[in-house]
Amino acid sequence: MGDLPRVSILIVSWNALPLLKKCLPSVAATQYPNFEIVLADNASSDETVKWVKAQFPKIKIVQHPENWAFCKGNNEAIPHTTGEIIVLLNNDVEVPPHWLTPLVKRMMSQPTIAAVQPKILQFDQHDRFEYAGASGGFIDRFGFPFARGRLFNTLEQDHGQYDDPSTIFWASGAALMLRRSALEQVGLLDERFWMHMEEIDLCWRLWHHGWQVWVEPASAVFHIGGGSLPSDNPRKTYFNYRNNLLLLYKNLPPSAWRLLFPLRAVIDGIALLRALGMGKPKQALAIVQAYRDAHQMKKPYVHQRPTTNTPAPIYQRSIVFDYFLRGWHQFSQLPKARFKSLPASSVPIAANDSEQPPA
Repeated sequence: MGDLPRVSILIVSWNALPLLKKCLPSVAATQYPNFEIVLADNASSDETVKWVKAQFPKIKIVQHPENWAFCKGNNEAIPHTTGEIIVLLNNDVEVPPHWLTPLVKRMMSQPTIAAVQPKILQFDQHDRFEYAGASGGFIDRFGFPFARGRLFNTLEQDHGQYDDPSTIFWASGAALMLRRSALEQVGLLDERFWMHMEEIDLCWRLWHHGWQVWVEPASAVFHIGGGSLPSDNPRKTYFNYRNNLLLLYKNLPPSAWRLLFPLRAVIDGIALLRALGMGKPKQALAIVQAYRDAHQMKKPYVHQRPTTNTPAPIYQRSIVFDYFLRGWHQFSQLPKARFKSLPASSVPIAANDSEQPPA
């Protein structure tokens, strides 16, 4: 490989000093010959800046004037980084000393690789996948995201079943390595998303421009998770539904969107009725508000939409149907043949090629 490229590790934080105290020391202890750490502080009031300056004086601190959340917080800090490779790392991620090197080697192995994520495991259970990315993310034909090792809220135990490096549809924003030159071509995180699914949108744009996205499980990190919004928070439901609709409208060709939207509305309508039936009216209202706001936010994307489909690995079935009706709760049960065709060496690994789950 020759000289290893410079890597900038960018961490956005807001009033999360306990998390930084738990995780930042491991990042500072990274064993890699050429890297920097940049902390983007979203106007914290909990002495984050004071503590980092005292404990880690070599860390570069970018102080934002207000809480710009994940998207703008990262975007505004990227110009302060110097590496040809940038890693967006959540403030609640602990890393082992040599986590960077496998990711860099994977990225440098092919000039078309623009994004790489490590295997993401739970902070408290190192043998179990974590929700935000597991061993690489995908979406199904209706836009629902899932990952190798995580379908909906089913988190698999990691026993090496997804340790193969592979192309994936999206890499997790919890630990996302990006090639700077690719960002200069496709743009940064979409700040209209504010939070949730912004990394899926970025990866989809990378695929549109001919780049590839990979997972490199030789590197593993440990994510606490749930630091922004709890999973049952109606605001999280709102962002997930709103941003998912924007994601699809923005990245699908208009003809594909027109075919997809009525089907998607039916699925989401069932989810709304289910929330009401479970006595969760705030969750149901969040879905309604998400549809309203997504419709109002579509206009800026009208002239950015692609005219053809991307060659990315999209699962050509419904993960909702397969999970809830077929009972396929593990990624290995999904038929490999139903991932959109890519070159043979790039097809995501699943356990079987048929339409039926393994015995």
